[in-house]
Amino acid sequence: MVNEKQIKSVEEITSQLSKIGYISNLGLSTSIYLLLKLKKPLLLEGEAGVGKTDLAKSLSKIFSRPLIRLQCYEGLDMSSAAYEWNFAAQMISIQKGDSENIYSKKYLQERPLLKSISAIKEEDFPILLIDEIDRADPPFEAFLLEVLSDWQITIPEIGTIQAKEPPIVIITSNRTREVHDALKRRCLYHFVDYPDIQQELKILKSRIPNINEELLKSIIHFVKEIRKIELFKQPGIAETIDWAQAITELNYITINPEVLESTIGTLLKNQDDIKKLKDSEASKILSTIQAEISLINRK
Repeated sequence: MVNEKQIKSVEEITSQLSKIGYISNLGLSTSIYLLLKLKKPLLLEGEAGVGKTDLAKSLSKIFSRPLIRLQCYEGLDMSSAAYEWNFAAQMISIQKGDSENIYSKKYLQERPLLKSISAIKEEDFPILLIDEIDRADPPFEAFLLEVLSDWQITIPEIGTIQAKEPPIVIITSNRTREVHDALKRRCLYHFVDYPDIQQELKILKSRIPNINEELLKSIIHFVKEIRKIELFKQPGIAETIDWAQAITELNYITINPEVLESTIGTLLKNQDDIKKLKDSEASKILSTIQAEISLINRK
């Protein structure tokens, strides 16, 4: 267990993440270090599958903090995100003729946002993941401003509940729409891009340590070439890992048309993309990566 207050350098962030299989780079590790020291939310933007959500899970493991996840979606409102009243219990109390206030904390049901600022003990201070904020309606961002600025939520019937200690907050966006400037101003920002070849090699080695070295290189270079094609959905790191695991489980030792035919559904998740690759691009890419790997091996 590592206490985030004991983290003294950016390099230590990179090292701690690497120990649990999350391969970071200088820019991302610096953003995490500043997140811890400045106690500001970190907004991560990037394509789906590049490791944004997994970062929050990894930090939860490193610091042994509970992870509270708010999965955003269209129509998300305050009752689902912050709190709601237990109306059934309130009605029972009224029917019994109880004299206690039905708008007390006893009848308050905490949702992720309120739960994230309600912790009292240090070991309960959470990491709050607000996942895919771009899927929520823009007005929902306005509600988040009070939470992210002052670490508090105002409940009309009770008053203001303020955090004893601000949670570590990771906000992710797949960029399906622009996040409002008012929210961005309250956050640190980092764009999570697809990894370069060396970083992706390290990622796959950490996740699939028994994979053949030459096969691993072929997979990485093949995915790199696919990302140059105009597709509906480019494969992210998550898809690369799935594909490598599938190839390994099927005991293939190289990539060829037969391997692509049987496993491509673990890498590409859109039928038009799969058809495009099979019809015109696959053989060209296979020839390209064979030449690239041969050149690398001669160096």
